[in-house]
Amino acid sequence: MQESQLADAVRFDENGLIPAIIVSDDDGAVLMLGYMNDEAIRQTLRERVVTFWSRSKGRLWMKGETSGNTLDVVSIHVDCDQDALLVRVHANGPTCHTGNRSCFFTEVNV
Repeated sequence: MQESQLADAVRFDENGLIPAIIVSDDDGAVLMLGYMNDEAIRQTLRERVVTFWSRSKGRLWMKGETSGNTLDVVSIHVDCDQDALLVRVHANGPTCHTGNRSCFFTEVNV
């Protein structure tokens, strides 16, 4: 799929969002989950830096806009149902706002 086709090919939910799983291109670690709308996808493609739609802020939000811990896009993959994205990135510092490398640092004992 061509980059120019991505925003038109995905299936957004009823709120106009699609989940984006952020993965380290270095080692495959899952770093975070965010949501993108059409504009966030287009800005991410244009800037090559991950931008989300912040549900809590109600606006576009470039990861690292205040911390400097941006996520540089390496590649974007669409799942088979076209309702989720996997974004491979180079992380410029910790991804989690807590200072942890990944937002998934709390293990559940099963």
